[in-house]
Amino acid sequence: MKSNNGLSPEEIQELARRVRLKVIHEDGDVMLFTAPNEEELASIVKELLSYKSMSLKEIHMILSGIASEDKIRKALNTLLERGEIYIGSNGKYIAVNI
Repeated sequence: MKSNNGLSPEEIQELARRVRLKVIHEDGDVMLFTAPNEEELASIVKELLSYKSMSLKEIHMILSGIASEDKIRKALNTLLERGEIYIGSNGKYIAVNI
């Protein structure tokens, strides 16, 4: 069942699993990751958009716990300025296929 944001809980989980972060510690009980810097976050957002066009809210749902909405918005603006993504008529962000 899709939520009112367009992504099903399964899609959110699948896309969240695809996000790769640098592991700084791992043992049988715990895995610690570093938070992405601005450039890494932009790369993660672009990769997510290469799978499916999404709104800011949808991207934030996938990256909750990793990046704030403000940091995601900044990454989106950086990608827009570089011409790597654009905003569709429906308001969703879309990766440019090069």
